[in-house]
Amino acid sequence: MTLTPTVSDDVRALAPGFTHIAVEAHGLVGGPSNDAGSALLDDATRRLAARLDGRAPHEDPHMAAWRATYTAFGSKPSRTRNSAEALARRALSKAGLPRINLLVDLYNAVSVARLIPVGGEDADRIEGGMRLIRATGEEDFVTVAGGEETVEHPDAGEVVWRDDAGVTCRRWNWRQGPRTRLTEETTSGIFLLESLAPMPVAEVTAAAAELAELLAKFSPGADIAVRAPEPSA
Repeated sequence: MTLTPTVSDDVRALAPGFTHIAVEAHGLVGGPSNDAGSALLDDATRRLAARLDGRAPHEDPHMAAWRATYTAFGSKPSRTRNSAEALARRALSKAGLPRINLLVDLYNAVSVARLIPVGGEDADRIEGGMRLIRATGEEDFVTVAGGEETVEHPDAGEVVWRDDAGVTCRRWNWRQGPRTRLTEETTSGIFLLESLAPMPVAEVTAAAAELAELLAKFSPGADIAVRAPEPSA
């Protein structure tokens, strides 16, 4: 199975400096968080602190670009932060980074260390293709609130990832739905690394290579493919 995420023209018009790279992997070995994954998260926090050199995450030029883009589609970036900024803030807090499961810990480590939003989806739970669009407001986003499954709808014009069954991630990379998230039982995954100018394409390419190496290290024999970066025109 090959998944090739697509980006709509109106999203490209909104963010002409957008680049995404997909890393697709089959034959993954998941499982719970472990000491090795935890050590990677700790190292990622150290790399983040060195990168920021005393600045707050939102002061980084890449994070500032994401805040401007969130504002452009009607979201409040101080309330609904992109996933990399949210993780970075958590990493630098007393709480530290959460340990979710091995596969999530691996991509979170790359996201934090490099300040790049990275998402992971269970490829076996994706229906049809993945596409990044501006929502009409009628799409279904199945999530959990108060312990109960509930259906939300994105705002009209909101940037969302979706498949044939509905929205998989709201506000670009803010909140993922439970239907397609990676679990301890996941064996096939699609990982999306997303960047905006002024981050060089070479930097997100290096991040994708780092993630692919980690997946190969923790899942020997897995079939891993890194798609070419797809910058906007």
